Amino acid sequence: MSGPVPHASNAGSIKRAELTSSVGAGILGAGIGVLIAQWLRPYALLVLALGIAMHAWGMYDKHRLEAGELRQVWWSELLYWSCWVSLVALLVFVVIGRR
Repeated sequence: MSGPVPHASNAGSIKRAELTSSVGAGILGAGIGVLIAQWLRPYALLVLALGIAMHAWGMYDKHRLEAGELRQVWWSELLYWSCWVSLVALLVFVVIGRR
């Protein structure tokens, strides 16, 4: 089941809310990074690479959906979940390595 379709006059408000949420998430991530910078320093390039991959995939998927391409192909789902599994694996690796 899908939710209600937003009215065209709400589109600007929705975009502002998305922007606010995204900027807030970025600031939150930066704050966490500052707090644990020394702990993550050995993994900096890996964290950076995963961040770039997840951002690139999210932007590609967003533009694909906005263009009306609703059909998901198997490799699309695979890449999506690979990004999240890699992020969780990095977190586990860092936490276990810290002990």
